Amino acid sequence: MPDSAVSDCPSLHTLRDLLRYAVSRLREADVHFGQGTDNAWDEAVYLLLHSLHLPLDQLEPFLDARVLEDERKHFLMLLHRRCNERIPAAYLTNEAWLQGHRFFVDDRVIIPRSPISELLTQQLEPWVPDPTDIHHVLDCCTGSGCLAILAALAFEQAAIDATDLSADALAVARQNVADYGLQDRIRLHQGSLFADLDPDSRRYDLIICNPPYVNAESMRSLPQEFQHEPELALAGGPDGMDLVGTLLEQAPRYLKDEGMLILEIGHEAHHFVAAFPDLEPMWLATAEADDQILLLTRSQLVS
Repeated sequence: MPDSAVSDCPSLHTLRDLLRYAVSRLREADVHFGQGTDNAWDEAVYLLLHSLHLPLDQLEPFLDARVLEDERKHFLMLLHRRCNERIPAAYLTNEAWLQGHRFFVDDRVIIPRSPISELLTQQLEPWVPDPTDIHHVLDCCTGSGCLAILAALAFEQAAIDATDLSADALAVARQNVADYGLQDRIRLHQGSLFADLDPDSRRYDLIICNPPYVNAESMRSLPQEFQHEPELALAGGPDGMDLVGTLLEQAPRYLKDEGMLILEIGHEAHHFVAAFPDLEPMWLATAEADDQILLLTRSQLVS
């Protein structure tokens, strides 16, 4: 934000002042949420606490604390970019939070928000009766590596493979894997789905995948915030099922006999049913919805 614009706000002295102002500006700009927060208040609180290097869960003790001039200018600059350039907050702060875990992000990857994360923190109970039975996990379309990392944390004895077509995305994933000290358990592979894997050397108890599934019509009407994310990680073809079809066809070769596939398809359930009418998946409910994630066993995929 230009200095002249910042100087127009000299009366914003405290965190309370800045939060009120930020909520007003976010609502006035009609920004789109859904990439970490879902409302103006939470977005404003996050940006302010992050910019001031304060704990993200401790707003109340600091509400009436006065801010320094450079602190105010820095926060107002972030707010200006959020409102005027529609840059998602996660790209402004280079971090995203998922199930209480922090991940480094930038515009080389989509912002972590997959509801598969909720299921992983529950160790896929009750579909995985004994978490110690999970020895090999594959995360296709890993992006930032967040789901691969959460899988490693959920299944502590498992070796994790993670694939992505984008070398840029894998660079981000590599940083996150290193941040969690999981280099010995998570192997990153560049290639589309299974291209860099050998089914004769390793098959998987569990494959998870959050593929590009946004249909062409929806891609054309994406809010500006989502247009900052890599198109490669979002666009799924005319009905969103282009890569999903390839995944379903190839997955049985890489699954163990009792293995299963956990697949996210977002708001494309009707397109999935239309494209694969003979499949009868189990739909897994999360806090967000009950028709965005499905489970298929190897036997179902083979038949």
